[in-house]
Amino acid sequence: MADTFFSGTGPRSPGLAVFLNAGDPPFDVLDDVADMLDDHEVDVLELGVPFPDSISDGPVIRRSADRSLAAGTGLADALAFVERSRGRHRHLRVVVLADWAHTVRPRSMAEVVTAIAGSGAAGALLHGAPPRVRPEFYDRAGAAGLPVVTTCYASSPAGVVAEAAAHASAYVYLVTHYGTSGSGPAPDAGALRAPVDALRALTGAPVAAGFGVRTAADVERVHAAGADAAVVGSTVVACAEASMRRGGDVTADLAALITDLRPDHLSRSLDRTRP
Repeated sequence: MADTFFSGTGPRSPGLAVFLNAGDPPFDVLDDVADMLDDHEVDVLELGVPFPDSISDGPVIRRSADRSLAAGTGLADALAFVERSRGRHRHLRVVVLADWAHTVRPRSMAEVVTAIAGSGAAGALLHGAPPRVRPEFYDRAGAAGLPVVTTCYASSPAGVVAEAAAHASAYVYLVTHYGTSGSGPAPDAGALRAPVDALRALTGAPVAAGFGVRTAADVERVHAAGADAAVVGSTVVACAEASMRRGGDVTADLAALITDLRPDHLSRSLDRTRP
C-alpha cells in the first residue's frame, strides 16, 4: 500500500487521514460522510471500533466512543460499514482501529484479523497491544493479506521505531508528542523532520503524522517535515459532535472542515488578506 496517500492522477501532497468512531455519527449519516470524504479525496478514514476509557484519547474522542457504545456499536457493525464503503468509493480507503483489550482479547487474534481482512479494509491498527502479542498480529495480518498500520512516537527509542518501520505495510502513524488526543501543541516541522527521516531510512511505507493537527497550517507543517500525510482526529470528531448537538447537517459541516484543512485553502485565504 505504498500508494496510500497518492491520488488517482499522481501524487498530491500533503495527504490527509481523518478519524471517526464507527457509529458516531450514526451509520446512516456516516455513510454519507464517507461519500463526502471520497468526493473530497480524503485518503484515509481511520475508523475506530469504539471502546471505553481510552488512555490515549482526550474527552472529545472518549465522548464519541461512549455515544457509539451506548448505541450498541460493535466490531460487526464497523466491518459492515467497511464492506459498504469498499464497493462505492474511488479514492477513500478505510483503516480499522481495534483495541486489544476491548475488541481482540475477548475473541482471538485470528478471529479479528480474519474478520477485518474479509471486510475489505485497507488496513488495521491494533491499539494498546502489549509487545508480547504484536508478533502474532503481524504474522496473522501478513498471512491474511491485511495491511498493517504501525505506530511510534516522535521521541520513541530506536528499537520501537525499527519495529514500526519493519512491520508497516499500510503506513506508519507517527505520533507527534506524548499525551492524549486533542491535547498538546501544533506540530513543529523542525522537530518532526528527524523522526520522519529516521523512518524513511528504514521503510518505504508512507509516514502519516498526527496529534495536534487542527488547521491547514498544521497540515502544511506536517508536510514540510517530510511526512506523506497528516492525521486529524479530535478536530473532526468535535465538528461532528457540535453539529449533532445543534441538529445540523453533519456531512455539510464536516465537508466545510475538510475544505478548511487543505493547505491550498490556506493559501487562498492569505491571498485575500494581502493588499
